[in-house]
Amino acid sequence: MKSSHKNQKEFIFGSFVYCYDLIPQDRKTLGLTVTPDMRICVKCPHDTAPERIEQFLKRKWYWLQKQLHFFGKHQRKAYTKEYVSGESFYYLGRQHQLLVKQSLEDKVLLLRGVLLVQTTKSVADSTYTKKLLTSWFKEKREKVFADRFDVMKERFDYKQMPILSMRDMKKRWGSFISKEKIVLHPKLIHVSKDCIDYVIVHELCHMRYKNHDKKFFAFLSEKYPMWEKKKEKLELAGAHIL
Repeated sequence: MKSSHKNQKEFIFGSFVYCYDLIPQDRKTLGLTVTPDMRICVKCPHDTAPERIEQFLKRKWYWLQKQLHFFGKHQRKAYTKEYVSGESFYYLGRQHQLLVKQSLEDKVLLLRGVLLVQTTKSVADSTYTKKLLTSWFKEKREKVFADRFDVMKERFDYKQMPILSMRDMKKRWGSFISKEKIVLHPKLIHVSKDCIDYVIVHELCHMRYKNHDKKFFAFLSEKYPMWEKKKEKLELAGAHIL
């Protein structure tokens, strides 16, 4: 069976955004697969209408989430990023395909569906590519986390606010250390802003209620209505991030 070149497309369903490889083939039906490295592939007959593909993906959404969750939970340890063109990286809830190009200057650019790394080294120097990308994510999360914290803290009337810090944690997105400090997981930069907001508000609620009791959740609902949906969204995203 012959197949033509694949091209990257974007599928938006509710608050979720997915990038997938569209592969036209000599076939009659549509097919959907998810690879262990979290790449989504859609095989379709030649000249398939975009509307038909979108309806197909909407019908397959629940199955797609289950597959992403499975590979994220059970196989993420076996797969490590190689920092080469074609790999996928998430930024603020959107999936971007990495593209590494040699250039006269080191720079990272965020384009529609593409995370472009311009490097003065060889494109095969994945260690240097990783260094550039790690630095870019660090700069982004420092700004984004600070901005979201400034917005979310306005929902509270505390006389004194804790400082914001970052730290890798195995099973937590955030942690309330004391009235002087709360901690966010650096990898929150990969999820959407509403999920980041939820984690910040959750930890700020611990300023008043230390334990996860009825009073705490009532207070959380007051400060961040419909937080349950954001928690569920975060857990799905975390399956292939944490």
